[in-house]
Amino acid sequence: MNIETLTNICRALPFVAEDVKWGNDLCFTIGAKMFCAMPLEVSLKVSFKVTDEEFGELSTSFGIIPAPYAARHKWILVEECNIFSQQQWEHYINKSYNLVKMKLPKKVLRGMGEPA
Repeated sequence: MNIETLTNICRALPFVAEDVKWGNDLCFTIGAKMFCAMPLEVSLKVSFKVTDEEFGELSTSFGIIPAPYAARHKWILVEECNIFSQQQWEHYINKSYNLVKMKLPKKVLRGMGEPA
C-alpha cells in the first residue's frame, strides 16, 4: 500500500477536507473532525478510528498499535501498511469516516444535505 492510494480512498468520500496539521501530518476531516491521518516525512503509517470491538482486536495485531494520544477515542496506528489489502483499507477508512460523521452536530449534517 502507498500514500497515493490511501489519500485517493480518503479524497473519494463526500465532504472531505484535507490539510497538514502539526507541521507534518496529512489529515483528512469531515465537518472539521479528523477521521484519518498519516505522517508525510517518515515511513508510511496511518491512524484512524475504529469501533470498540475492532479496537480490542486490531490494536493487538501485528503491525498495529493503539494510536498515541488518541487511543482513548478508539484510534489505532497501522505501522505495517501492507497487512491490509486495498479492499480492507477501503473498509476501515470508510468505517472511520462514518464513525466520525455520526458524531457531527445536526447543524453540520444538515449543511451537508444529510438528514439530521
